[in-house]
Amino acid sequence: MSTGLGKRVRLGRIVGLYGVQGQVKLESWTEPRIQIFQYQPWLLTAPGVEKEIGGIRGRAQGKGLVATLPGIEDRDKATALIGCEITVSRDVLPPPAPGEFYWTDLEGLEVVTTEHVVLGRVNHLFATGANDVMVVKDGERERLIPFVQGPYVHSIDFDGQRIVVDWDPEF
Repeated sequence: MSTGLGKRVRLGRIVGLYGVQGQVKLESWTEPRIQIFQYQPWLLTAPGVEKEIGGIRGRAQGKGLVATLPGIEDRDKATALIGCEITVSRDVLPPPAPGEFYWTDLEGLEVVTTEHVVLGRVNHLFATGANDVMVVKDGERERLIPFVQGPYVHSIDFDGQRIVVDWDPEF
């Protein structure tokens, strides 16, 4: 059942227990959040834990999600999974629509200014509510650049592995 060592995409994490039969509560980063169950198998990872599992069933429960994981039938086994990140192989996700992409596709791309100054590579992105932010690293230096297409992000070239931004290299 292994999906190999291809690129992994973070979809959520296990945040708690539900009941006494090994069910777990999830935080999902998919849209809509219930969609997390469509992408399997999951790789659950945390310090000391790495478990690939498929056949997961789940449902909305109040404001959260509850999952039943095959092979996890009691509260003790489920407790060991709290805090695990849920990732899937990039190839189980549907292709993005034209002009769209997954954050993971941006990770590792070189970031340069409109004046061709290399700022580093995209380490990861995060959401702030107002806009998404690219974390660009160059050695020890880290820049937080708003991921706003137009004013800051001028172009994304996946073939050339480069993002061009309008950003002050000193900032």
